[in-house]
Amino acid sequence: MIAEASLADEAELVVLWEVCGLTRPWNPPARDIARALGGPASTILVARREGAVTGSVMVGHDGHRGWVYYLAVAPDARRTGLGRALMQAAEAWLRERGAPKLQLMVRAGNEEVLAFYRALGFVDQPVAVLGRFLD
Repeated sequence: MIAEASLADEAELVVLWEVCGLTRPWNPPARDIARALGGPASTILVARREGAVTGSVMVGHDGHRGWVYYLAVAPDARRTGLGRALMQAAEAWLRERGAPKLQLMVRAGNEEVLAFYRALGFVDQPVAVLGRFLD
């Protein structure tokens, strides 16, 4: 079953994201969790097995397009369709809010993840992603 997370899920989410290699030292995951769960245009969806979080996806809508972050599936739950189900749930959440497009970013060199998204119908976009830290 996939449902919206709550702040009580923070510790389990952080552990899951760390196990899946999604965290970075300069980006504390607790801050992302608080922002996603505290705003009207974003949430985190979680899958549970026997009460424990086994998968997650952060989803948000910026008013122009939808974005997905932190798609994570516990190593012992991979290749079960859970990642696909989480993405379907994220897409449904965005459709309910009128998002016309879904975008996501994958770190360079992560070929396994790129193959997963391409199998779901995602295609490379003709854009460059630029960034700058504000703090």
